[in-house]
Amino acid sequence: MYNLNELVNSLKEFPAMPNVIMRALNIMKDPNSSTKELANVISYDQSLSTKVLTLVNSAYYGLPQQITSITRAIALIGMSKAKNLILTVAMRPMLVNQGDKELWEHSMVTAVGCEYVAKNYKIMDPDEAFVIGFLHDLGKVVLNLKDSELYEKVKEIAERSGNILEAELIYFGVDHCQIGSLLSKRWQLPLLINNIIKYHHAPNLSSMPTACSLVYFVDTLIKDTFEMANMNQDILNNLNIQITQPQILKENIIAKAQLLLDELST
Repeated sequence: MYNLNELVNSLKEFPAMPNVIMRALNIMKDPNSSTKELANVISYDQSLSTKVLTLVNSAYYGLPQQITSITRAIALIGMSKAKNLILTVAMRPMLVNQGDKELWEHSMVTAVGCEYVAKNYKIMDPDEAFVIGFLHDLGKVVLNLKDSELYEKVKEIAERSGNILEAELIYFGVDHCQIGSLLSKRWQLPLLINNIIKYHHAPNLSSMPTACSLVYFVDTLIKDTFEMANMNQDILNNLNIQITQPQILKENIIAKAQLLLDELST
């Protein structure tokens, strides 16, 4: 078993947030920034710009005409959605190489699900919802990087018990919410993201229970073992929504997410 100090020290070995994301976030913090500035950040990286244009022209966005200019793409989809595209494309190698493909796909489906539910039920800004859904399991990447064989054992146990946090605590002495929150602070991510990473398994402990409950709900909904009868009613109360056809909602989310996954997998 590891202890928290060992794992905190191991964060020094963990890769920094991709530079292109940091630059994009800094531009978007500036109220005087322009779409052209963000387009320039993307354009400096040929593989990123190619992938962003591919995604913008995919069925996920359903734009009526073919877009060949990054500046035009950002103008059409907006700065926030452009940031989300940069995030998903730039983070993919890290999640796949230092996490695993399953974690990458789960992060994408959760992101799309949070965006979809936030928009359709008017819970919060859909673009912010996408980001918190995408990054909620960041701590799993840290644990997998520290000891991938041991983390595979954790996942096997969690599949049987249904409690990933308990399995992580047994084998690592810390769970992915705790270590993910520490990495979030190291990366200087916004407070909202840090809060979701830390409390998405326990939304009522959060100072932002609505956003945490959204991630908790979607994270639970998209599981193969999901049953609405087992959903924590307090979570739904935080969201103040009525889900009358959860299976259809789940299918819609997975189908929509698959459009992005298909493009990003090529």
